[in-house]
Amino acid sequence: MRFGESPHQPKGVCVRTEHLERVVIRFAGDSGDGMQLLGTRFTAETALAGNDLNTLPNYPAEIRAPLGSIGGVSSFQIHLANRDITTPGDKLDLLVAMNPAALKANIADLARGGILIADTDEFTTRNLTKAGYETDPLADGSPDDFQVIGVNMTALTVAAVEPFGLGRKDAQRSKNMFGLGLATWLYSRPPESTEAFLSQKFAKNESVMGANLAAFHAGYDYGEATEVFAVRYAIDPAPMQPGTYRQINGNRATAFGLMVGAHLAGVPLFLGSYPITPATDILHELSKRKGYGVTTFQAEDEIAGVGSAIGASYGGALGVTTTSGPGLSLKSEAIGLAVMLELPLVVVDVQRAGPSTGMPTKTEQGDLLQAIYGRHGESPAVVLAPVTPADCFDMAVEAARIALTYRTPVILLTDSYLSNGAEPWKVPDITTLPTIDPNFTTEVPESGYLPYARDPETLARYMAIPGTPGLEHRVGGLEKTLASQISTDPAVHEEMVRVRADKVARVADTIPDLVVHDPTGEATILLLGWGSTYGPVDAAYQRLSREGVNVATAMLRYVNPMPANLGEVLARFDTVVVPEVNLGQLATLIRARYLKDVVSFTHTGGQPISSIELKEFVQDYLKTKEASK
Repeated sequence: MRFGESPHQPKGVCVRTEHLERVVIRFAGDSGDGMQLLGTRFTAETALAGNDLNTLPNYPAEIRAPLGSIGGVSSFQIHLANRDITTPGDKLDLLVAMNPAALKANIADLARGGILIADTDEFTTRNLTKAGYETDPLADGSPDDFQVIGVNMTALTVAAVEPFGLGRKDAQRSKNMFGLGLATWLYSRPPESTEAFLSQKFAKNESVMGANLAAFHAGYDYGEATEVFAVRYAIDPAPMQPGTYRQINGNRATAFGLMVGAHLAGVPLFLGSYPITPATDILHELSKRKGYGVTTFQAEDEIAGVGSAIGASYGGALGVTTTSGPGLSLKSEAIGLAVMLELPLVVVDVQRAGPSTGMPTKTEQGDLLQAIYGRHGESPAVVLAPVTPADCFDMAVEAARIALTYRTPVILLTDSYLSNGAEPWKVPDITTLPTIDPNFTTEVPESGYLPYARDPETLARYMAIPGTPGLEHRVGGLEKTLASQISTDPAVHEEMVRVRADKVARVADTIPDLVVHDPTGEATILLLGWGSTYGPVDAAYQRLSREGVNVATAMLRYVNPMPANLGEVLARFDTVVVPEVNLGQLATLIRARYLKDVVSFTHTGGQPISSIELKEFVQDYLKTKEASK
C-alpha cells in the first residue's frame, strides 16, 4: 500500500508551518500500548531528518501492572532540536496520552500552553476511576492551561484496520501507529522510513503489516484532514561534522566499545552474564557477534557469570561481566578474587534505583561507593563513568585498555538513563584508534618466571597465558609471594596490599586531566558532575549563563583514581556544587579526599536530574550566600 492510500484520505485543509528551534515530546500509555515502539520509530524518523536528539524511555517498575493503572504507565520522551542538545528535556511541549492513567502520571510535566493529545475513547468511567479521577478532566476543563485536542484514536484505528480482518483486541493494538502517524504529520517527519520499517518488520504476516500501515496512514491523514490543528511544526536539521552517524543507546555503545577494545588488544572477548534489568541488552547485543571473536555465556546466576569471566581472563581473553546494583553486590567476592589474582576484568554496572530490588526500571547513581569500597579487605578497583550514551563506547574501550594494561578489575558505571537513552553517534574509524598492548609474557626470563614480578612503570604483574611452555604457574585467592607461593607472612601481605593500591593509583598517570569549561575564566562557582548528570549540568549552565550567572562546569569520567589535577581545580573555585542522582556519594568522597566543603545537590526520584531545578538551586544558594555576608 502506498502512502496516502488509507481509508481516511486527506481533505486538503491548509495549515501554516511554524519552524521551531527545539521541541520536547512524550508518548504515554499503558505498558501494552506500544509506547516504546512508537517512540523508537519517531526517534528514527527524527534522526533521518537530521535533528540532534536525546531520548528518555520510561518503563513501569511493576511486571504486568493492572491495565489502566498509574503503575502500569509506560512512556517515551524525545527532545529534538536544530542545535546540539544534551538532555531529553524538562518540560514537555507535547504530551500524547493514550488513557487517563497516562494523563494523570504525566500532566505535571507539560509546559503551560503545551499541546495535550488524548485518546478520548479510553476516557471511560471505569478507566477514569482506575486513574483516580472523579470526573473526566477532558470534559470538566481541568487542563485549561494547555491546548487540549481530543482524538477518538481507538475508534479511528479500528475503522482503518477493518479490511484486514483482525479482531477488535488485535485491531486496537495498532493505535500506537495511529499516534505515530499523527505525530509524524504534526512535526513534519519523513514518513517513508516508517512505512519501510513496518513493511519489513511484519513481512511474514500481511494482515498485521497492512493493519499497522493503515493505522499509521490514518493518523497521518487525520492530521492532514482535520481542522483542529491550525499549525504544524518543522525543526530544521542540526549542523554536524561530516561523517557517518547512527542512532545509538548506551547499552549498544557499551557492547560495541567492548568489542573494539578486545580487537585493539588482539584478544578474544568473553562475556559471562546473568540477565538483569537494565543491563541485559548488552548480553543480547554481544550474543549476535560470534563472527567477531565474541563468546557469550548466559550463566545460571550472577556469581557464575563473574566467575566465568575471571576464568576467561586467566586464559588470555578480555573477561567481561554485566549487571546492575543487586548483581554487583553478589559479584563482590569474586571481584575481590580478581583483585588478588591481578587479572584483567571489566564489570559493567548499569545502575538502577535500589536498595535490594528497588525500582528495576528507574535510574539512579547509587552504586558509586559500592563500586569503590564494596569488597572486603583492601580491594582497589578502577571506576569509570561515561557521561552520554555515545560516551559509553569510548569508556568501554578505555575500560578494556586499563584492565589489560594494569591487570586489574575495572568497573564501568553506566545507569538506566544512559543505557536506554539514545543520541546520534559519529561512527569512529577503528584504524585510527590506538592499539592496546596486553604485554603477555611469552618467554622464560633468565632469572626465572615470577608471576607477581612487575612492570616498573605500571606495576602490572607479568602475566602468562596458561599452557605457555616454561611459564607454568598457579594463582588463587590466598596471599602470594612474587613466585606465587602461598604466604601468611605479615611483611609479604603488607607489601602486596600496598603495591596493588599503588598500581591502581598509577592509572592516573595515563588518564587525561579534568577539563573545566569556564569561557570567561572568571567563574567562582563550579558545577562538578559525574556520569549521566552531564546533560543536566550542561543545560543548567546554559540557562544560568543566559541569565547572567557566571558558572563553570566539569565532568568526572574517571572516578577512581581521580584525575591528577582535580585538587588544583577544586582550589580554584569558591563554591563547588556536586549534583548526583543519589544522596551525595561523590560529594562525600571529595570532602574526604580533598577537604573541600562542596555543596551537594541530590535527587533520588528514579528520573534524571532536572536542569531547571539545578539552575534554581544554584541561584537560591548564591542569593543565600550573598545575604549572609
